[in-house]
Amino acid sequence: MRPLIFAANWKMQVTPAEARAFVARFLELHPPREGRALWFFPAAVSLEATTTALQGRGDTRVGAQDVHWEPKGAFTGATSIPLARGAGATGALVGHSERRHVFGETEAETGRKVTALLAASLTPMLCVGELLAEREAGQTEAVVIRQLRAGLAGVSPADLQCVVIAYEPVWAIGTGRTATPADATVVHRAIRAELARLGASTRMSVLYGGSVNGGNAASLLAEVEIDGVLVGGASLDPVGWAEITGT
Repeated sequence: MRPLIFAANWKMQVTPAEARAFVARFLELHPPREGRALWFFPAAVSLEATTTALQGRGDTRVGAQDVHWEPKGAFTGATSIPLARGAGATGALVGHSERRHVFGETEAETGRKVTALLAASLTPMLCVGELLAEREAGQTEAVVIRQLRAGLAGVSPADLQCVVIAYEPVWAIGTGRTATPADATVVHRAIRAELARLGASTRMSVLYGGSVNGGNAASLLAEVEIDGVLVGGASLDPVGWAEITGT
């Protein structure tokens, strides 16, 4: 059985002080549960505070929201993998739709980030997903598989086991619209089929993200193809987040 993964993407929110308070309250509400892993993706300035607050909880991990593939250099505003790791990160989001469609990250760049993270023994959580126009044109599977292949280009079958995939339909992120469990399952099956072609084992985790909340998390997680959720807005309240992680 693959473990359930609950990942909180705090985006451009939660200060270091707020992160410490959040974690203290959340840990009161959510005791460790077998077969479950919790990821937190705070802003870069809150990485260390979040990591420190979570010390002693073996079911939790902290990741960066984005990294640069170069270990150092004149890239003002970027976070290198050594910097992220020094603040306690053990992984990072790669190719989130906001990086792709707001900041113009290319598919080739997502691949470079995945490769750099694996070389540093950190976990990439590779995000893939289609725009509404692409979905309406019947291009969902083609877009997702193209993004998947680009992000995993050059990754060996052995290293694939160290990658987590998150399917996030762009039209469902922050809109209140969510793919139905059946819709998500269709895409997850296509992703798994492509991963199998690339040589990945069946233990590779594939998450769903896109307006996940306390009202729909259980129905999504009931699908055998969905190994967990990547959550934005609904992860910002420790009580609400504990309800989701306790699903």
